[in-house]
Amino acid sequence: MIRTPLSRLIMSVASAVALLATAVWLGGLMALGALVAPVVFSTIPMPGSADAMVLVFRRFDVVAMTCAAIVLSTEVLRRAGSRAGFAQTDWARASVSVAAAAAAVFQGTRLSPRIAALHAGGVARGLGPGGMELSRLHDVSESCGKVQVILLALLIVLHVASLSLEPPARRASPRLPGVPPDRP
Repeated sequence: MIRTPLSRLIMSVASAVALLATAVWLGGLMALGALVAPVVFSTIPMPGSADAMVLVFRRFDVVAMTCAAIVLSTEVLRRAGSRAGFAQTDWARASVSVAAAAAAVFQGTRLSPRIAALHAGGVARGLGPGGMELSRLHDVSESCGKVQVILLALLIVLHVASLSLEPPARRASPRLPGVPPDRP
């Protein structure tokens, strides 16, 4: 797949922006899920710990969905800037981007608001019908976060793979007198 210098520049910039957004998104998920939530829930008594984490997760939902929008925008830019078409790696990367974005939007617009509403209504996790629903939603939300982590790690791998598959820019090589130039 031959790309012009301008299309290679667009691809490189788009990948850099997408990788930065992916790093923020993935890093946030890892920090919240592996560090913040366990520490808050183990050191702050209920309902204060749940109050705090509802606020943290709702704020992070905005960050994650913003990062998802940036990642998807870079895929659109990459597709628009590619005169040679998308390779299989490009399609895989775009598909993983869409799946991760869908998970972030589902979590941010469906799961987190419902969890926050149940918590605001005084529902305790695991107690009564509302508590059972809260527990179920929490489990789904945890799974959704784990799926995002896996997809985002795969997305990073696919970005690296697609960048390494780019053909190097053709450079004018010095020619010896009487030796014909290389043919493409």
